[in-house]
Amino acid sequence: MKAGYMGIDVGSVSTNIAIIDEDRNVLESLYIRTNGQPIRAIQEGLMRIKELIDIEILGVGTTGSARNLAGVIVGADVIKNEITAHAVAASTVVEGVQTVLEIGGQDSKIIILRDGIVIDFAMNTVCAAGTGSFLDQQASRLDIPIEEFGGLALGADNPVRIAGRCSVFAESDMIHKQQLGHNLEDIIAGLCQALVRNYLNNVGKGKEILGPIVFQGGVAANQGIKAAFEEELGVEVIVPEYHNVMGAIGSAVLAQDAVKKKETTEFKGFDTSNFNYHVSSFECKSCPNHCEIINIHQEDEIIARWGSKCPKWEAV
Repeated sequence: MKAGYMGIDVGSVSTNIAIIDEDRNVLESLYIRTNGQPIRAIQEGLMRIKELIDIEILGVGTTGSARNLAGVIVGADVIKNEITAHAVAASTVVEGVQTVLEIGGQDSKIIILRDGIVIDFAMNTVCAAGTGSFLDQQASRLDIPIEEFGGLALGADNPVRIAGRCSVFAESDMIHKQQLGHNLEDIIAGLCQALVRNYLNNVGKGKEILGPIVFQGGVAANQGIKAAFEEELGVEVIVPEYHNVMGAIGSAVLAQDAVKKKETTEFKGFDTSNFNYHVSSFECKSCPNHCEIINIHQEDEIIARWGSKCPKWEAV
């Protein structure tokens, strides 16, 4: 039986799992929709990855917005934020990487590394312009499969200028350009360029963007966005093979490092997907902080709590 390390990245749009071997080669990966149900997505992901590969899991790491929840359910050896996980993955895949451009379903981020160390980063979580969900919406409106969206942009002869600072304005501007008679390829290419300008002027503002540059996240599959980044920055932009599960790969690498130090794993096994988990919450009124406490239940037992600013509600 093969042995490896598993990384789980649970975000608002997708839940991603990656398994790597001792040499950090990806043995298997999985990308599924979270659909607002992170517990169900984690359990489904575990069941599906178990069916895909027969493997002994030596360690597990979790990341993403639901990293603590995922860590409790699976028994994680390490729980890290997305910045750390994505930076570790990029450094593992591309030696000497200095800039990571990451655009996901509902947010985007930039990470600046020097000599393998994160020295700066920025995130955009308040505007949908330029994210995967906005591109999905526009592809649907134009009745184009999202897989063909980037390829059409590469066929443009004269990309139109589209306002990309706001998703609402970008959409209305696209409609206006369609009404004026511009062809589809030029409009899509113009949108890609607008979204890249928006990213660089907001998330990348004030950042020293140096190569090698790695572009990851679900949107990295869009060839039009990649080409627009290369045109704007004037350098090659590298899209890794497993660009859509890089957070999970980084978590797996971090799990490998953690297990090497402690020589054991906390992983509960794939059977954890069979348990009944649910979440409850309450507001603590013991002090003026009024903390909102989150309870994680496995069957009828509370196995974890968070949200408190003091130790009062720590689960035993």
